[in-house]
Amino acid sequence: MKSGFVAIIGKPNAGKSTLLNRLLGQKIAITSPKAQTTRNAIIGVLNDDDRQIVFADTPGIHKAATALGTYMNKEAMNQAEGVDVIYYIADAKKGLNDEDQQILKQLFSYRIPVFLLLNKIDLINKEQLIKRIDFAARNYDFKEIVPISAANSDNLNELLKTTIGYFHDDRAFYPADYTTNVSRDFQIAEIIREKLLLCLDKEIPHLAACRIDSINTKGNKTSIEATIVCDRDSHKGIIIGKDGKMLKKINQASAKDIAQLLGTKVNLSLFVRVEEEWMNKTSRLFDLGYYTGDKYDR
Repeated sequence: MKSGFVAIIGKPNAGKSTLLNRLLGQKIAITSPKAQTTRNAIIGVLNDDDRQIVFADTPGIHKAATALGTYMNKEAMNQAEGVDVIYYIADAKKGLNDEDQQILKQLFSYRIPVFLLLNKIDLINKEQLIKRIDFAARNYDFKEIVPISAANSDNLNELLKTTIGYFHDDRAFYPADYTTNVSRDFQIAEIIREKLLLCLDKEIPHLAACRIDSINTKGNKTSIEATIVCDRDSHKGIIIGKDGKMLKKINQASAKDIAQLLGTKVNLSLFVRVEEEWMNKTSRLFDLGYYTGDKYDR
């Protein structure tokens, strides 16, 4: 057996969570077309007879303007220390720029093999891809450059085979049935936040979070109460919508996915609460599940 740890690092909306879900063959991390969808590091474990790969999906690294943004950047970089391989995932359509250079400077300082994953190759032509690979090879010391399409699973098997070659451990770090470090409450809260991202426009969903207040399962029915926390009264009105239609839409979409997760019928009650500047209050970030916890044990 070969086993090891991989951190998935990159800027917002590069496809990190989509990649994790595809590699594991199931949805562990929420996804949306909007940047900064992922806020916490999420551990996903791929178990086969002859390998165990522990992946850490991380928040997109960006210019932080709030305490939440600072936490997200720190969470991403913390996961990169001490792993066997770092996947730096970049949008092949955009290539690497000065912002990537600053991030990569820190990653290379860890003296850990860094792979460049040029994602979304299904959206560019072969000539553009060759230019991206050539630029990266000439300007950076990547151990591997792997073109992929996370959405289409292109080259992912080849990526895994290459990754295994950089592992040195021969023991499993987690039980064979272990898939992720996230709790049931966290998964449910993230499903609701995903629906906020998908249903609402512009910046509103980025100024909102979700907290699970109670979960009660009796027989084949689960009753859940959850609170959506937003930044101001005007945002609360948008989330609720005219005659409560938007909140109902979010509720129905969330309940459907939560039912699939739990394998029961779901009665979901959503409430909306205004807490101004919650993203800059450390105590509120902790209460909402954003905190600097321990990395995976090794």
